[in-house]
Amino acid sequence: LHRPCPMASEELREITEGVWSLSTAKPGNEIEQLRDDNTDTFWQSDGPQPHLINIQYAKKTKVSEVHLYLSYKVDESYTPSAISVRIGTSFQDLAEVQVVDLKEPEGWVTVRLAAPRTTQAQNASCIPRDPTCGGAVDFVRTWLVQLAILSNHQNGRDTHVRQVKVFGPRVGGAMNTANREDQVQPQTLALLQYATVR
Repeated sequence: LHRPCPMASEELREITEGVWSLSTAKPGNEIEQLRDDNTDTFWQSDGPQPHLINIQYAKKTKVSEVHLYLSYKVDESYTPSAISVRIGTSFQDLAEVQVVDLKEPEGWVTVRLAAPRTTQAQNASCIPRDPTCGGAVDFVRTWLVQLAILSNHQNGRDTHVRQVKVFGPRVGGAMNTANREDQVQPQTLALLQYATVR
Protein backbone atom coordinates (compact mmCIF):
# COMPACT_ATOMS: atom_id res chain seq x y z
CA LEU A 1 0.00 0.00 0.00
CA HIS A 2 1.32 3.44 -0.92
CA ARG A 3 0.93 6.14 1.74
CA PRO A 4 2.71 9.19 0.30
CA CYS A 5 5.02 11.19 2.51
CA PRO A 6 3.23 14.47 3.32
CA MET A 7 6.32 16.67 2.91
CA ALA A 8 6.36 17.54 -0.80
CA SER A 9 6.23 21.35 -0.58
CA GLU A 10 7.42 24.57 -2.16
CA GLU A 11 10.31 24.72 0.32
CA LEU A 12 11.54 21.10 0.50
CA ARG A 13 12.40 18.42 -2.04
CA GLU A 14 13.23 14.76 -1.59
CA ILE A 15 16.93 14.01 -1.96
CA THR A 16 16.93 10.76 -3.92
CA GLU A 17 20.60 10.59 -4.92
CA GLY A 18 22.97 8.89 -2.53
CA VAL A 19 24.32 5.46 -1.70
CA TRP A 20 22.29 3.64 0.97
CA SER A 21 23.68 0.92 3.25
CA LEU A 22 22.49 -0.93 6.36
CA SER A 23 24.33 -2.36 9.36
CA THR A 24 22.41 -5.66 9.04
CA ALA A 25 19.28 -6.96 7.33
CA LYS A 26 17.20 -10.14 7.22
CA PRO A 27 17.04 -11.62 3.71
CA GLY A 28 13.98 -10.25 1.91
CA ASN A 29 13.78 -7.18 4.18
CA GLU A 30 16.60 -5.02 2.92
CA ILE A 31 17.23 -1.59 1.32
CA GLU A 32 14.83 -2.29 -1.55
CA GLN A 33 11.94 -2.63 0.91
CA LEU A 34 13.04 0.50 2.79
CA ARG A 35 12.97 2.60 -0.41
CA ASP A 36 10.11 1.06 -2.45
CA ASP A 37 7.39 3.62 -1.52
CA ASN A 38 5.28 0.79 -0.10
CA THR A 39 4.41 1.14 3.59
CA ASP A 40 3.45 -2.56 3.82
CA THR A 41 7.09 -3.61 3.30
CA PHE A 42 9.93 -2.90 5.73
CA TRP A 43 13.61 -3.24 6.55
CA GLN A 44 14.26 -5.65 9.39
CA SER A 45 17.59 -5.56 11.18
CA ASP A 46 19.37 -8.75 12.18
CA GLY A 47 21.97 -8.18 14.88
CA PRO A 48 22.92 -6.17 17.96
CA GLN A 49 21.87 -2.56 18.52
CA PRO A 50 22.38 0.12 17.42
CA HIS A 51 20.89 -0.64 14.00
CA LEU A 52 22.22 1.73 11.35
CA ILE A 53 20.93 3.24 8.10
CA ASN A 54 23.66 5.12 6.21
CA ILE A 55 23.16 7.53 3.30
CA GLN A 56 26.34 8.77 1.59
CA TYR A 57 26.34 11.58 -0.98
CA ALA A 58 28.82 12.25 -3.80
CA LYS A 59 28.99 15.93 -2.81
CA LYS A 60 28.21 17.99 0.27
CA THR A 61 24.42 18.07 0.43
CA LYS A 62 21.94 20.34 2.21
CA VAL A 63 19.62 18.25 4.42
CA SER A 64 16.68 19.67 6.43
CA GLU A 65 14.58 16.70 7.56
CA VAL A 66 14.41 12.92 7.65
CA HIS A 67 11.00 11.23 7.46
CA LEU A 68 10.38 7.68 8.64
CA TYR A 69 7.23 5.61 8.28
CA LEU A 70 6.73 3.56 11.46
CA SER A 71 3.79 1.46 12.65
CA TYR A 72 3.59 0.53 16.33
CA LYS A 73 0.18 -1.14 15.83
CA VAL A 74 1.67 -3.63 13.36
CA ASP A 75 5.30 -3.93 14.49
CA GLU A 76 4.98 -3.58 18.30
CA SER A 77 8.36 -4.47 19.87
CA TYR A 78 10.11 -4.01 16.51
CA THR A 79 9.17 -0.30 16.48
CA PRO A 80 12.01 2.14 17.30
CA SER A 81 11.65 4.15 20.52
CA ALA A 82 14.85 6.25 20.24
CA ILE A 83 16.67 7.33 17.06
CA SER A 84 19.92 9.27 16.78
CA VAL A 85 20.76 11.20 13.61
CA ARG A 86 24.44 11.77 12.91
CA ILE A 87 26.16 13.69 10.12
CA GLY A 88 29.73 14.04 8.91
CA THR A 89 32.14 13.77 6.00
CA SER A 90 32.84 10.08 6.67
CA PHE A 91 32.18 7.34 9.22
CA GLN A 92 35.22 8.51 11.24
CA ASP A 93 33.92 12.01 12.08
CA LEU A 94 30.18 11.53 12.58
CA ALA A 95 28.58 14.00 15.01
CA GLU A 96 25.15 13.53 16.57
CA VAL A 97 22.84 16.40 15.57
CA GLN A 98 19.50 15.13 16.85
CA VAL A 99 18.03 12.40 19.06
CA VAL A 100 14.28 11.76 19.13
CA ASP A 101 12.19 9.70 21.52
CA LEU A 102 9.20 7.98 19.91
CA LYS A 103 5.98 7.10 21.73
CA GLU A 104 4.09 4.40 19.82
CA PRO A 105 4.44 6.14 16.42
CA GLU A 106 1.89 5.47 13.70
CA GLY A 107 2.54 6.86 10.21
CA TRP A 108 5.10 9.37 8.99
CA VAL A 109 7.45 10.79 11.63
CA THR A 110 9.52 13.92 10.92
CA VAL A 111 13.00 14.34 12.41
CA ARG A 112 14.19 17.92 11.90
CA LEU A 113 17.94 18.44 11.57
CA ALA A 114 17.58 22.22 11.37
CA ALA A 115 14.97 24.61 12.70
CA PRO A 116 12.55 25.88 10.03
CA ARG A 117 12.19 29.65 9.61
CA THR A 118 8.42 29.32 9.97
CA THR A 119 6.70 27.66 12.91
CA GLN A 120 5.52 24.12 12.12
CA ALA A 121 3.49 21.72 14.23
CA GLN A 122 5.46 18.88 15.85
CA ASN A 123 4.16 15.30 15.84
CA ALA A 124 3.20 14.35 19.42
CA SER A 125 4.65 10.84 19.00
CA CYS A 126 8.12 12.24 18.10
CA ILE A 127 9.84 14.25 20.84
CA PRO A 128 13.22 15.82 19.92
CA ARG A 129 15.75 16.00 22.75
CA ASP A 130 17.11 19.24 21.21
CA PRO A 131 14.18 21.28 19.83
CA THR A 132 16.59 24.07 18.75
CA CYS A 133 18.52 21.66 16.47
CA GLY A 134 21.83 22.99 17.83
CA GLY A 135 21.09 26.41 16.33
CA ALA A 136 21.05 25.21 12.70
CA VAL A 137 18.47 27.01 10.54
CA ASP A 138 16.86 25.61 7.35
CA PHE A 139 19.48 22.89 6.69
CA VAL A 140 22.76 21.24 7.59
CA ARG A 141 25.44 20.46 4.98
CA THR A 142 26.83 16.94 5.01
CA TRP A 143 28.39 14.12 2.99
CA LEU A 144 26.90 11.38 5.18
CA VAL A 145 23.68 10.94 7.17
CA GLN A 146 23.46 8.05 9.62
CA LEU A 147 20.25 7.01 11.39
CA ALA A 148 20.98 4.92 14.48
CA ILE A 149 18.11 2.99 16.07
CA LEU A 150 19.18 3.13 19.72
CA SER A 151 16.27 1.23 21.27
CA ASN A 152 12.90 -0.31 20.48
CA HIS A 153 9.55 -0.39 22.25
CA GLN A 154 9.15 -3.17 24.84
CA ASN A 155 12.95 -3.68 24.76
CA GLY A 156 12.75 -5.34 21.33
CA ARG A 157 16.04 -6.45 19.77
CA ASP A 158 15.57 -6.14 16.01
CA THR A 159 13.77 -3.25 14.35
CA HIS A 160 11.30 -2.57 11.54
CA VAL A 161 11.47 0.68 9.57
CA ARG A 162 8.92 0.80 6.74
CA GLN A 163 10.16 3.82 4.74
CA VAL A 164 12.83 6.52 4.98
CA LYS A 165 12.92 9.74 2.97
CA VAL A 166 15.44 12.57 3.22
CA PHE A 167 14.46 16.17 2.40
CA GLY A 168 16.49 19.29 1.72
CA PRO A 169 15.76 22.84 0.56
CA ARG A 170 14.36 23.22 -2.93
CA VAL A 171 16.63 25.28 -5.20
CA GLY A 172 14.89 28.60 -5.80
CA GLY A 173 12.33 27.85 -3.07
CA ALA A 174 11.18 30.19 -0.33
CA MET A 175 14.15 29.24 1.90
CA ASN A 176 16.64 30.33 -0.74
CA THR A 177 15.01 33.64 -1.65
CA ALA A 178 14.93 35.17 1.84
CA ASN A 179 16.23 38.72 2.27
CA ARG A 180 19.81 39.17 3.49
CA GLU A 181 18.43 40.74 6.69
CA ASP A 182 16.64 37.44 7.50
CA GLN A 183 19.80 35.37 7.13
CA VAL A 184 22.14 34.60 10.00
CA GLN A 185 24.99 37.11 10.15
CA PRO A 186 28.43 36.58 11.76
CA GLN A 187 28.39 37.74 15.39
CA THR A 188 31.99 37.35 16.56
CA LEU A 189 35.23 39.00 15.45
CA ALA A 190 36.61 35.60 14.48
CA LEU A 191 33.74 35.08 12.03
CA LEU A 192 33.49 38.71 10.85
CA GLN A 193 36.94 38.46 9.26
CA TYR A 194 35.42 35.98 6.77
CA ALA A 195 32.23 38.01 6.10
CA THR A 196 33.52 39.71 2.93
CA VAL A 197 35.66 38.65 0.04
CA ARG A 198 38.30 41.05 -1.22
